[in-house]
Amino acid sequence: MKFILAKKERMTRVFADDGRAYAGTVLLAEPITVTQVKTADGKDAYSAIQVGVGIRKTKNISKAVLGHTKGKGYTDIREFRDAEGVAVGDTIDASVFAVGDTVQVSGISKGKGFSGVVKRHGFHGGPRTHGQKHTERSPGSIGGSGGRAGGRVAKGMRMAGRLGTDRVTVTNLKILVVDALEGKIIVSGAVPGRRGTLLEVVST
Repeated sequence: MKFILAKKERMTRVFADDGRAYAGTVLLAEPITVTQVKTADGKDAYSAIQVGVGIRKTKNISKAVLGHTKGKGYTDIREFRDAEGVAVGDTIDASVFAVGDTVQVSGISKGKGFSGVVKRHGFHGGPRTHGQKHTERSPGSIGGSGGRAGGRVAKGMRMAGRLGTDRVTVTNLKILVVDALEGKIIVSGAVPGRRGTLLEVVST
């Protein structure tokens, strides 16, 4: 399994050899360092590889983390399950991927704040005529007395609330371009998050 951490930069368009244009997302994949290797028969009881990325001032890091990372200041530490083939201290960069590889990208989606039911759940809203006044985007009935809910609002009722900032995984993306020198990867389609979001890119 191939993997790396990358920051979302921007979207672009890539022309293939056959002349077709593909929408793609540019990811900045800085080199990551293996900080720990966990094994199923070890004390952790599962197989995983822990990696660190970025540079952070050591004065802003707890002694526990500094001791774990041998005094290195990483901005982020992540784990990849069921990965193998590397040792502590190894460095992984963008060259691990090749054009044509299929990957999945995971990250935190954009936060959209408190949103209504039309935006959050795709409700159509009320009619625009026939006496309609102020409830075009209202949710409508939520249960009321009697009915299926028995005089209460049923659990799981789709209503207004916080939208976004969820962990999202997009699968079946193709690697369109790999620039190992610049540390950049272009994947087909859109990926979760705003510009600067740290994403996990894993081969499938």
